[in-house]
Amino acid sequence: MEIIKNESIPSMKGPEDWFTGSVRIDPLFQKKDVTKGAGALVTFEPGARTAWHTHPAGQTLIITSGLGWVQKEGGAIQEVRPGDVIWFEAGEKHWHGASEQKAMSHIAIQEEVNGEVVTWMEKVTDEQYSK
Repeated sequence: MEIIKNESIPSMKGPEDWFTGSVRIDPLFQKKDVTKGAGALVTFEPGARTAWHTHPAGQTLIITSGLGWVQKEGGAIQEVRPGDVIWFEAGEKHWHGASEQKAMSHIAIQEEVNGEVVTWMEKVTDEQYSK
């Protein structure tokens, strides 16, 4: 058994190359030698969002607080609330973040494939975000 103490992994600011706006990442668990998955609690201030990206094994989001938006390429922006669970398929281009007026937090879980977890792409423009 392993207990990962809350204070043992510091919070970090979401890198500007991957996010627009104010984003905090709180790592929850990392990949182990016998596992492939990792998870983090990500908090987006109003208007903050990820860049477009894909995951080689897909990604699960569990909305824990606030009001968020998610979108897959070619689809409409979907509103998400606490308790909603979102699954993005492997290789599915998407973004997620807070709504314009309300912050949002989610737990993000993804797995590694051949050393890769995520492929970051271009930022979501203000025009794409506000549709």
